[in-house]
Parts: sequence; C-alpha cells; structure tokens
Amino acid sequence: MRVGTVKEIKNHEYRVGLTPESARELVAHGHEVWVETGAGNGIGSSDADYVAAGAAIKPTAAEIFAACEMVVKVKEPQPVERAMLRKGQILYTYLHLAPDPEQTADLVKSGVTAIAYETVTGIDNSLPLLKPMSQVAGRMSIQAGATALEKANGGRGVLLGGVPGVLPAKVVVIGGGVVGFNAAQMAVGLGADVTILDRDPGVLERLDSHFEGRARTLYSGRAALASEVAAADLVIGAVLVPGAAAPKLVTRDMLKTMMPGAVLVDVAIDQGGCFETSKATTHADPTYVVDGIVHYCVANMPGAVARTSTYALNNVTLPHALRIADLGWKAALKANPHLAAGLNVHEGQITYEAVARDLGYDYVPVEQVLG
Repeated sequence: MRVGTVKEIKNHEYRVGLTPESARELVAHGHEVWVETGAGNGIGSSDADYVAAGAAIKPTAAEIFAACEMVVKVKEPQPVERAMLRKGQILYTYLHLAPDPEQTADLVKSGVTAIAYETVTGIDNSLPLLKPMSQVAGRMSIQAGATALEKANGGRGVLLGGVPGVLPAKVVVIGGGVVGFNAAQMAVGLGADVTILDRDPGVLERLDSHFEGRARTLYSGRAALASEVAAADLVIGAVLVPGAAAPKLVTRDMLKTMMPGAVLVDVAIDQGGCFETSKATTHADPTYVVDGIVHYCVANMPGAVARTSTYALNNVTLPHALRIADLGWKAALKANPHLAAGLNVHEGQITYEAVARDLGYDYVPVEQVLG
C-alpha cells in the first residue's frame, strides 16, 4: 500500500503523522511511504531522515492526497485538505466530529473511509490512541493554567504552590479520567490545593487511594460542582464522552460566582468544550476573558510539545497503521473489533453512533459496512 503523511497546517501544529522510525517500519512491511517535504521539521526530523528510512519526499500535500491509498495525519483535515480527499481512500487521524458539522459534511461528501484515533478502543474499553495525548494535555493544562494565572496575563496573580505563610492556589479538576489524573498529578506536584470531581465512585476510590490525601476527591453533583468552581483559582475541564459532544457542566451563571482573574482551562474543547462559554482558541492567541474569567481553550494543546507528543502518539497508532496497510482496511477492521470502533465515516455514511446522534445523520453500524 502507498501510505502518505503531510505537513500539518492547523495553527501552530507541529506534530506529524509518521516519524522516520514509523516510516521505516512501514517500508520494512513492503509498503511505499510518501512524506511531504518539511513534514517532520516540527519534531526535529529532516527530509533526509525520512529518506534514510526508505520514504520518498514529495513537494506538496496535493501530490500525496492524490496518489496515496492511506493518509496518516494528526489533526482533523482542514477545509483545503478535505477538498482533496476521495472515495476509496483511507484517512487515519484524529477527527473529533461530534462538535464539527462542517468537517463531517465534507467527509461524507468526499466518500473517504475515515478512521478516528479517538474512538479506537482497548480490551478494557479504554481509548488507547487518545490516552497519550490526554496524558500530555492533562499535564500541559496545569502549565497553561499557571501561566494564565499570572497578573500580566490577566489572571489573579496567584502562584499555584504558594510560599511559606501564603496559601497555595485552589485547583479544581472536573473529571477523573486520564486528563484529570495527569492534571491533578502536576498540580499536586507543584503544591497546589487540589480537588478532583467525578461521578464514578470507582474512579473516586482509585484517585483517593493514589493521592493519599494530597488531593481531595468529591462526587460531582450540581451543588458540589457549583461550590468548588466558585472557590477555585484554576478550573480544569477534563470531561470526556467518547466520540460525543462534551456536556456543558460549567454555566455562564457560575462564572459570576468566581473571583475575577480566575482561570478556566478546557481540555475538552476538541469535543466542543465542557464550559458554556468555551470557544476554540489557538497557540497564537490562547486566551480570552468572559465576565472577568480567563479562558484557555486551545484545541491542539499537545502540538506545543510536538516531539514528545508525536513519538507518544506513534507508539500507539503505528501498530494499527501496519495492520491496515498489510491487510487492507476492511480485513483489518474485521479482524479487530477495537480498531473497527474507530471507523466514523465510510463512503458517505456515518458509522459512529454518537456522531450520527449529535449531528442528525442516519447511523449505519460498522458491522453492516463490513458485511
């Protein structure tokens, strides 16, 4: 199979779909790999590194989209990229379709077979292709929040860990999954006063055992959420409903109860965000203020640490890429129901139930597509 990867064009996105090492593995399996020139610059990999791995360098993304049977990316295709997709082609990348009707409509129109990293499952119903980026984003959320809390950036002027004689910042993490756990780890490590809210008693028990009193856990009822948000210096939105739009848990009315200069970091923004006042921002212009509250809603946070993120991502995406290339997409999905869960769009049909429900499409089960 001819497999291609292109230079990401989303604002300040420096990751790349295939590392030179991943390209080498595909070539070793007998596949042809095409890489757009400069695609690896953001992770410190040159065209020469890809050539040494056996890949061919092509001057434009258009050439790769036109000729490659499978395109491996990181972020969802941008409008100019979506216009180059075609029926019979495999797109393997993050998609996050539920809050993005324009992208969904374009993918449906193109006829492409689109496999989304974020809905591929693991044997324990985990999301292994989403996990490493959730780990990165969770850890980065504390860095970003700490910076946004600085007075020069519009924040309250509070140091997360405080100093002797001065209380630390109060950090509230909404959601105790991978993002929330990693955010809490970072915040605890910096000496912040941390509370984690979740609705799953099992998650709360696991977190309570892990942190041994260094972070508090609290069941996320409406009253508890409102009370914690009102007292917080920094709130991390770490809520995920796989494949579906994130629930709006923090309302605009709640903002009025918060201290001016408090910060919200919405890690769920890829799925539409879990704060009512969230809107996607970029690394170039990451924050905005609503009712005196600073919002950080960058939709590709891990892109800022591109080398770490790309290698972590390739560790989990490459095995499936090899299976798809070796067997063809249909045989690969038939052989692995966890990979089949990643199929979101196929030849004009929506094959992921949450996306179909949220955007008003007819749902076609993957099993029906696979025959």
